[in-house]
Amino acid sequence: MASITVIAGDPPYGKERLYTALRFVMASLTARHTVNLFILEDAAWVAKKGQNPAELPGVLGSDRMPKCEEMLASAIKLGAQVKICGVCASERGLTQSELVEGASISTMMNLVDWVVNTDKTVFF
Repeated sequence: MASITVIAGDPPYGKERLYTALRFVMASLTARHTVNLFILEDAAWVAKKGQNPAELPGVLGSDRMPKCEEMLASAIKLGAQVKICGVCASERGLTQSELVEGASISTMMNLVDWVVNTDKTVFF
């Protein structure tokens, strides 16, 4: 199996790109690949506990927008390593205590290490 670093930068509910990134992460984990997820820029909000997105009828057969927080927590439970850019978190006023369990604030050096030491890197 491969090791994959996924980098995500778009906000969780402004576009569908982060949702797609999380689906990719889940599919990769299900296929038994090792996955590192580095979250930066406005994607940092995905790791915030207590999300309550507005209802969006017709999305995935549900009456609400999927909670990216729940998807992220599921990915962590399946083994994804999740790091949030410390500068990006700080700029948005996010602290470690506000993040989903298993996600941690980190540095660009951690991202460099992941990119250098994994088989593939994908940016969403």
